[in-house]
Amino acid sequence: MKLSVIILNYNVRYFLELCLKSVEKAIEGLDAEIIVVDNQSSDTSCAMVKALFPNVILIENPSNDGFSKGNNLGVKQAKGEYLCILNPDTIVAEDTFKILLDFSDKQDNLGIVGCRLMDGTGKFLPESKRNVPKPAVALKKLLGNPNSYYANQLGEYETGKVPIFVGAFMLLKKDVYLKVGGFDEDYFMYGEDIDLSYKVLKAGYTNYYNGSTTIIHYKGESTLKDANYAKRFYGAMQIFYKKHFKNNIFFDSMVWLGIRAAYLIRSEPVVVKPKRQSYVFLTQETSHILETNLEKPVSLVKKVIHVDPFTEVIFDANTFSYKSIFQHITDLKANEGISFKILPNNSDFIIGSNSSKNRGEIHLLKKN
Repeated sequence: MKLSVIILNYNVRYFLELCLKSVEKAIEGLDAEIIVVDNQSSDTSCAMVKALFPNVILIENPSNDGFSKGNNLGVKQAKGEYLCILNPDTIVAEDTFKILLDFSDKQDNLGIVGCRLMDGTGKFLPESKRNVPKPAVALKKLLGNPNSYYANQLGEYETGKVPIFVGAFMLLKKDVYLKVGGFDEDYFMYGEDIDLSYKVLKAGYTNYYNGSTTIIHYKGESTLKDANYAKRFYGAMQIFYKKHFKNNIFFDSMVWLGIRAAYLIRSEPVVVKPKRQSYVFLTQETSHILETNLEKPVSLVKKVIHVDPFTEVIFDANTFSYKSIFQHITDLKANEGISFKILPNNSDFIIGSNSSKNRGEIHLLKKN
């Protein structure tokens, strides 16, 4: 088998459905499998997977043991030569895996491959490619200067060597994953992706960023001004440095000061709700399913030529490819007040996010 896609889920039933539908399209023609590990979700995630995705391997974890343990559990059952660690709040393009597998097969001494990530508004997510977070770099990130934390030496659409990737999307060979011990289970959340990337580098492999394919990652990073995020982030950095670098009082002092500084500047993430005045439903069908479900006027169009300010564009994935939806979002993102939702293929909800700082919106559709 060529590829095993491993998705760790926790209480994001609708994002997971959208993700799985995009992955199913992306593995067409490949010898591949999808493995969902559910970390004791209290929503209907597991029931949805069983009902809608009978070919998906579902592992129902009886406890929530965190990101590392959950993914390691999925890897144990994976049969693929390659693994793709994928977040459930992502959407992949139809050719994402084909592009990256073709690229990977041509590389010698391959480590991890990452790709371009954007949020639900079309904004590029700089965590797509990162540098090794040395102590001074980590402190600058907390204080609002993340430039050296991200691998800005390489353009977002370029391809080249990059040391660190985000756990939302990581492609690598299973034997490399196992050789370096997989995700370190000392990390519960945050830091495990940095640790794995760095372990792969230390083992002598080369990590690559390939900006020729884009996926959507809805959730993005939590705000750096949130004190709880600072605790988790710097706690993970402590584990990382104790494991890979010499212990020193200087770094421990930086961590202590950094966490306390976060409390002084803390704020709660703001849920961004656009001032919608109308909707545009981009579809090749003649369905009017949205008109009775939304509070503002809905225009059905087959091609977007012009969108008025404060309009929400809803893409019909029954008639448009996910890749073409990504391109439309990229082309329209600069327009004032424009927001985006997707109607997944064969689904009864629309979903999207107006900011990478929050989990987004889900609107269930009532059938006429």
